[in-house]
This record gives sequence, structure tokens and C-alpha cells, in this order.
Amino acid sequence: MSGLEGLYQELLLDHSKRPRGKELAPEEGRTATSHQHNPICGDDVTLRVRVTDDGGTIRDVTWDGSGCSISQASASMLTEIVEGMPRAEASALIDGFRTALRSRGEIVLDEDVYLDAAALSGVSKYVARVKCAMLAWVALEDALARA
Repeated sequence: MSGLEGLYQELLLDHSKRPRGKELAPEEGRTATSHQHNPICGDDVTLRVRVTDDGGTIRDVTWDGSGCSISQASASMLTEIVEGMPRAEASALIDGFRTALRSRGEIVLDEDVYLDAAALSGVSKYVARVKCAMLAWVALEDALARA
């Protein structure tokens, strides 16, 4: 394992063991909730997004769930990235994440944009694990469409 792969492994374990944003915030203000389930492995994520009154900016994202370390770490990483982000920028971020994870290792996520979630780039080489990493991102996409 290279030094970079080792660092990525540590980031995944850290977010899995000490998840950020894991506790659903109360439904106050303009909120939307999405529950996503991966029937292949049993991962579950319920994500709640709160947006500003005008709907243009994400106030915060909280979540709860259970499943493999990849799905839980991905949800944790996502919450750190999108807080305070304009809605349109978050949608572009989701699209880029999806494209990279479907690339089978051809596209690496930019650490300056995706922060710790760049560690999930390697998941794209394991097709069976892509849905695990995507679960929270799909939940955010769905919740934003409802907010």
C-alpha cells in the first residue's frame, strides 16, 4: 500500500469511527429529508438538509444511518463539504462525485474541492462498493430537490 493509499484508509476509518454530522437536526425552517437504502448490502442513510429561507444556500446537512464503513464515512465527509454551499454548486459537486465513482479509477477526485471525500476515489475500482459511497450523495440530491 502506498503512502497515499494509507492516508486514504486512515481518513475512511476516522470518518467511520467518528462521523461528522451524524444526528438528524430538528425539522425547522426550510428542510427536506431523504432516506436511501442499498438493498445489496443493507446500508441505510437518512439525510436532512436545511437551506436558507430563499432556498439558494445549504445551511447544514445532518444524517443518521447504518452500514459499512464506506457508506458511513462518505456521509460524514459529505456533511463537511456542503455546509454553507450554494445549492447549484452542491448539485455540480454531486455530479462530479458520481462521474468519478463511475469511472472505474480513471478520474480522481480533486482534494481541493472534495476535501476528505477525495479518499473515496479508489472505491470506483470496486463496482460493488460504488453504491455504498454514493448513498449519502444521492440522498442529498433527493433532499435538495424537495427543499
